[in-house]
Amino acid sequence: MTAGPATATRRTLGSGDLLRLGVFGLRTRPTRVVLSALGIAIGIAAMIAVVGISSSSKAALDRVLDALGTNVLTVTKAESFGETPPLPVTAVDSVRRQEDVLAAAGVGRADDGRVYRNPFIPPAETKGIGVLGTWGDVPEVLGGSLASGRWLDTAPDAPPQVVLGASAAHALGIDQVTTDSRVWTGGRWLQVVGVLRPLELATDLDNQAFVPRDLAAELGFDGHPTAVYTRVDPDRVAPARDLLARVVSPAAPQDVAVTRPSDALAAKNATDDSFTGLLVGIGGVALLVGGIGVANTMVITVLERRAEVGVRRALGARRRDIRNQFLVESLLLSFLGGVAGVVIGLGATVVFALAQGWPIAVPLWAVAGGLGATVLIGGVSGLYPAAQAARIPPTSALAAA
Repeated sequence: MTAGPATATRRTLGSGDLLRLGVFGLRTRPTRVVLSALGIAIGIAAMIAVVGISSSSKAALDRVLDALGTNVLTVTKAESFGETPPLPVTAVDSVRRQEDVLAAAGVGRADDGRVYRNPFIPPAETKGIGVLGTWGDVPEVLGGSLASGRWLDTAPDAPPQVVLGASAAHALGIDQVTTDSRVWTGGRWLQVVGVLRPLELATDLDNQAFVPRDLAAELGFDGHPTAVYTRVDPDRVAPARDLLARVVSPAAPQDVAVTRPSDALAAKNATDDSFTGLLVGIGGVALLVGGIGVANTMVITVLERRAEVGVRRALGARRRDIRNQFLVESLLLSFLGGVAGVVIGLGATVVFALAQGWPIAVPLWAVAGGLGATVLIGGVSGLYPAAQAARIPPTSALAAA
């Protein structure tokens, strides 16, 4: 007569029963649950936000590189401990004659060039703006564009004119080209015919003023280019890079440096990746602290519910049922924190990426890994308290109650 009920009482709890018991256990202590889950949420949110923002930044950089191209090479004189001779005056023409070169443009510094808003500005207040003589359409070769106006007119009868880089235009207070836009250079007025947008592949040109070479010669330009910007066949970048130094200076190719501006952008992204790893590590520490908080909560929960454990054991619950119940509570607590962290991390990534004008890119592995980490944290944090609960003798639990 008693075998049936005893067997029914001591049956193993199913997953549905354990889930309901776990949810009930959490609902009885909402404040403690929220605070414990918050520790997990902060760690997961930090990790996902850092990875998401880093990935969005890289996607933005990839988009910029796709638009600008990675086939631009810059030819300059090599840096060395001794005095390196300047590039030959024929450097731009020599580069343009090469079969792999699609387009080339050059700039040369006018040492005496100073640009002012008007002739009443003190000579020392140059705002760091330099003057460059030009060969060809510099922004076109560099994948840049004009924010206003046009590029230089090199016709012999063209009036004195200047194109301002983005930073130079901002410093001079000229954002839009009008018929009254002019600057004072070399004791004369120059008509501003164009304003460039920032040049991603040559940021050093943003604070410069570009003038025709004939005018630059009157401002101290010696005819030697300081840089030659070359767009080459995308399939021939490496051979062209090896060739250009010998083309520009056959007698002393070691005096010529050929670099690829996009490499600097890629190096910047690699640096950002290093910081990303550091920040992910910090997020991992926060996650570990959150896990300790979950373990602490479960230990206190076991102590508070000794009477419940004693009653259930007296009614026939097995040790593994008690253990599984508290383990499920720990997993649910961590999972709730993980879900909250994923939502917060995704939200932070979306807001930051949109504010920067970046594409939103959150790797799926970051989200899946974040949730997986919460399950792992929950399991590890709940093992000890669950095992302790399972070992409580029914008699001592009921006596303590």
